[in-house]
Amino acid sequence: MSFTTEQILTSLRTVQDPELFKDIVSLNMVKDIKITGQAVRLQIELTTPACPMKDVIERDVRQALAKIGITELDLTLTGSTRGQAGPKRDVLPQVKNVIAVGAGKGGVGKSTIAVNLAVALQRAGARVGLMDGDIYGPSVPTLLGIKGQTPTVRGNKLLPFHVHGLHAVTIGALVEQDKPLIWRGPMAHGAFKQLLLDNTEWPDLDYLIVDLPPGTGDVPLTLCQLLPLTGAVVVATPQQVALDDALRAVKMFQQLGAPVLGIVENMSLFMAPDGTTHDIFGRGGAAVMARSLGLPFLGEIPMYTELRVHSDAGTPHANFEHTPGLRDALESFARNLAGRVSQRNLAAVDTPLEIS
Repeated sequence: MSFTTEQILTSLRTVQDPELFKDIVSLNMVKDIKITGQAVRLQIELTTPACPMKDVIERDVRQALAKIGITELDLTLTGSTRGQAGPKRDVLPQVKNVIAVGAGKGGVGKSTIAVNLAVALQRAGARVGLMDGDIYGPSVPTLLGIKGQTPTVRGNKLLPFHVHGLHAVTIGALVEQDKPLIWRGPMAHGAFKQLLLDNTEWPDLDYLIVDLPPGTGDVPLTLCQLLPLTGAVVVATPQQVALDDALRAVKMFQQLGAPVLGIVENMSLFMAPDGTTHDIFGRGGAAVMARSLGLPFLGEIPMYTELRVHSDAGTPHANFEHTPGLRDALESFARNLAGRVSQRNLAAVDTPLEIS
């Protein structure tokens, strides 16, 4: 029995992306079909290398083609991150998605989350940039192990550090170490704008992760005014006092017209060396808050001693290589976020994000 390209496409139209709720043919995910006798070679391009539904899509494709008698299938799944639909932006046109990571208060591990999110997306195959927008207390130099290093300048533009597979920029590399950064509102606005747009030569990126300072002040406002965000991630810890501030951050992004892609709970439990767990700050509060607001809950990141050790050492990839529980939590969070980005980009500009 021989097969035609149209038969194969008709069969693949029955396969839906479980998060985007459209078939993979309509989503232009079918990139290559080659038929040689009874054998079929097929390439499917996912909407992000970190697609959380990759295994489901592969299973559904194989099942759909088996129904029409295809048993010799060479299936390749690749990933290409998509940006927002519509006209290309004049501001940072080489960046497909800008994602802000914010929090209502300090001390919740926002910078740690931002760095490990960037690393997780890079490990999945995406081109990722990281901007340390916390101009009051930059932590990225320590977290990436670049403290004391001087960035390269080409012409009048800074070239981001290329470290751990990321393209990173931080105000911490431009000021005297350990010097307090004292900014009034207009100064903070200007410094952030120069670092993000005016003085940095960003390469082509699938994701630019922006680590914001805590709170609801000038820098988040500046970011939302400067360019259309793909969305924001709000970091919270489980206890009520942190959740109250996280709620304010959510409301701020919503008021500024920035889509909130979801909430992640950091320090959700402590993993002791003997394998026991302890809910030091409680657990699950961020998930409850997300449900009450109709927002996605992106995951929980437990407290591992290794996370602190690798963060202090500036070796973020070690978080994915030595502790399976930590790796799984970080990768799950990144996949969930990538899925929400794909869903947001497919949706109409004013369509609310669907919650599954």
